[in-house]
Amino acid sequence: MFMLHKQLEADCFNLGRLPLCQVLMMNDRQYPWFILVPRRPNVSEIFQLSSADQAALWHESSWFGQMIMDVFNGEKLNIGALGNMVPQLHLHHIVRNQYDASWPAPVWGRLPAKHYSVEDAAKRIGLIEARLLNYRAPEAEFGGLALDDSDFEA
Repeated sequence: MFMLHKQLEADCFNLGRLPLCQVLMMNDRQYPWFILVPRRPNVSEIFQLSSADQAALWHESSWFGQMIMDVFNGEKLNIGALGNMVPQLHLHHIVRNQYDASWPAPVWGRLPAKHYSVEDAAKRIGLIEARLLNYRAPEAEFGGLALDDSDFEA
């Protein structure tokens, strides 16, 4: 049975779900910072997911990343699956721009978190919650795609 790691519960707001992933928002108003957590028990690495779940994770991550870049007018999207402190597999999605508090350095360990006010958290959560309903999983199986020689350059 899937259970969200207690540290993720403590550090994040729960925004909802995609078909595979729980969607969280880090409680740090310095960056638009979200986390996708595949709802699979006892998984700490991407390679531990089934092939179908790996494909679903990639699709959800790509769709989610593009969506938050559009919403927050980002210049760069940082995606990371570190897991050194929280072993449960989770993918950070952080919208970056040259005006953010840590640019161009990574955000981890750079500055202490600045928590959202209740009102600001609700506004940001509302921006994303509504868009989660627009997600559409791909119709074709990823594993069923066939490649031929024309797909590769000589």
